[in-house]
Amino acid sequence: MATTPPVIQAKITSDPAKLPIVPLMIAVALGVVVATIAVGGVVYYLLRSGKVPLRATSAAPAPAVASIKTHMVSLEPLLVNLADSSGSAFLRVGLTLQIAEPPGESGKESKGAEVKPVAKEADASVRDTALTVMGDETSEHLLASGGKDRLKKELKAALDAHNPEIKVVDLFFTEFLVQR
Repeated sequence: MATTPPVIQAKITSDPAKLPIVPLMIAVALGVVVATIAVGGVVYYLLRSGKVPLRATSAAPAPAVASIKTHMVSLEPLLVNLADSSGSAFLRVGLTLQIAEPPGESGKESKGAEVKPVAKEADASVRDTALTVMGDETSEHLLASGGKDRLKKELKAALDAHNPEIKVVDLFFTEFLVQR
């Protein structure tokens, strides 16, 4: 039997009991820092490249619309022949307009969103503009995704262009029926 010298035997038994704690803690801390920087870099790259959409958390300042007094105007439902090739498609739509009051009328006692009648001349002009814009539409465009929103934008732009005396803030569909 071969025996090891007592000096070597003492070294073998005493080394496993001593663990280097300080260098181990430094290595773990360094590993955590490197991993955090790597993950942060990947997230930064993905956000900057547009591969991950970033939602805007800060809301844009509200436009001056909040300080403008408005009233609602309901129009009688409109029945419009659509521009489909079959010639038999039509649209029945009810509109309510949110109209800004002229500066001279804001001093009167009126509640912000109360429904008021429209003068005959303005009503006829608004109805004519709406019928003209909607008559150029097809049922496929109206029933497509985003068709109503696109029609709202077109109607608002046309009303602003053809009826400058009426300041339309927004418009709402109270009825919307497409028949083919």
